[in-house]
Formats: sequence, structure tokens, C-alpha cells
Amino acid sequence: MEPVVVISILGGLIVLVLLMGAPLKPIRIVGQVFVKVLIGALFLFFLNAFGASFDLHLPINLVTSAISGLLGLPGLAALVLIDLLIVG
Repeated sequence: MEPVVVISILGGLIVLVLLMGAPLKPIRIVGQVFVKVLIGALFLFFLNAFGASFDLHLPINLVTSAISGLLGLPGLAALVLIDLLIVG
């Protein structure tokens, strides 16, 4: 094969990989955020289930699920502290 053909095929493959890889990354990030929000809702569910004996209840909505899911256990602790100290 001639070098021009090999370089053209490699260049076409590189362009194809760049075009196919670009749209997948934002979809992957949105999927990861969605999974973390679902995990946050699960954290809140268990907190409400076990916190009922301590008279602790946090609403499960998009904002609280996002905070507890994206920030993890420190975010959940912050929500509990806000509920106990500020909201009362």
C-alpha cells in the first residue's frame, strides 16, 4: 500500500474516534449525576427509616437528594444539622 492511503485511513479513523467519543462524554456525565442523585434519595430513605425513632425526618426531593448524593455523607450530615439547628 502506498503511504498516502495508509495516512488517509489512519486520519479517517482518528476523525471517526473523535466524532464518536465527543457526544458520549456528556451523556456519561449526566448518567453519573443521575445515579448519584438516586443514591442520595436512598440515603435519605434510610435516614428517615432509622431516624423515625429519634424524631428526625428530611423530605426526599430533588434538592435534598442532589445534596446528599453529590456530597455524600458529609452532605447528609449537613442536611441533618440544618434541620436540627436552623429549621428546628
